[in-house]
Amino acid sequence: MVATTREQHSVIPAITVGLASTLVGIGLTRFAYTALIPPVVEAHWFTTSGAVYLGAANLLGYFLGAVTAHPVSERFGARATLAASFGMAALSFLACVHAAPFGWFFFWRLLSGLAGAWLMVVGPAIALAATAADRHPIVGSMMFMGLGLGALLSALVVPALLHAGLWVAWCALGALTLIAGTAGDVALYRLPDPVEAHDRPVSGTSASNPALRWAVALVIIAYACDGIGFVPHTMFWVDYLAREVGQGMAPANVQWALFGLGAMLGPIITRAIVPCIGWRASLTTGFIIKALAVGLPFVAIGIWTRSLSSIVVGALIPGIVALTSGRLAEMVGPFEHKRLWGRATAAFAVAQASAGYGMSGLSTVIGSYRPTFAIGALVLAVAFVLSWLGDPAQFKRRRVRRANVPPQALD
Repeated sequence: MVATTREQHSVIPAITVGLASTLVGIGLTRFAYTALIPPVVEAHWFTTSGAVYLGAANLLGYFLGAVTAHPVSERFGARATLAASFGMAALSFLACVHAAPFGWFFFWRLLSGLAGAWLMVVGPAIALAATAADRHPIVGSMMFMGLGLGALLSALVVPALLHAGLWVAWCALGALTLIAGTAGDVALYRLPDPVEAHDRPVSGTSASNPALRWAVALVIIAYACDGIGFVPHTMFWVDYLAREVGQGMAPANVQWALFGLGAMLGPIITRAIVPCIGWRASLTTGFIIKALAVGLPFVAIGIWTRSLSSIVVGALIPGIVALTSGRLAEMVGPFEHKRLWGRATAAFAVAQASAGYGMSGLSTVIGSYRPTFAIGALVLAVAFVLSWLGDPAQFKRRRVRRANVPPQALD
């Protein structure tokens, strides 16, 4: 009874830790910069290509952070790692309040990506580890609302702050980061000891289970593909609508607000769907819908199509993250989840950084962002196939057929 009560009481702190981590990890350090690209270019701080490459610097830092997050948190502890991450993220905003050479901004955008990855790996993993398995769906989905909250804040708050100057917007983002970090640290202090909260590994998660290994690998590769599909809307969408399509900043910010609204609704929709059809079916469905929504601007860019694309892609940005995290936890159990979630985040980061630089270069060479949406859609279609194949039972059945063993013999 004591353990049950403790687990129930840990749900709100767990959601808060995860929410603060995702809000800063991607919602502010990534999405807020997307809304700042057109003003930075218009203020002549950087050229269009320079501003876009600064966005790609964040992706490179995210890759470095994803690779180092697990060993750093094991060496220094989760609380110290998260505190350092929140501090670095806040500093990365405050250091950019005035125009400076490209190298200065590149360093701080790189550092913001590093801090963001640490937050995205360690925060959700610690939150899930301190939560009872039957409450993973609600915690795993709600904590990723931070991504949408960051996008929504950047769409609603940043344009208003820009009237007072770019430096005010950068300072406000730094202040928001510090507030979120304080809330996350207080909530982290209230969590049960993650070691005590860990379940033991579930049966079949050892390296001796090749079917599970292959299934997990396919899910991780599918998530890496999502890192490529992640790029067009999260890096180029506002600038594409504002300057290439010629809509101007106000209509572009409306679309970014719709994106943020969708991202806020995504985890709620995920929470409703998973109990009905399960983690695997939810993940595969999410990939194919996201592929269609990302590719929509390549086909048509009218008010209804771009609004639909904004909302649906926005919803599935945190939705796919939550579904992949939940699917891995379902497959391997919370004991192994942090390690594998770190690997998945690293794979995502590699693909995302490569796509960020590649698509930035492509758009600079051809003078248009439009082809990047088609590329993202095609890669997400591949992710759909991989996630559908990522089922240990399928590999088990294939081994059974090859060995001519009745399937029930392995049950």
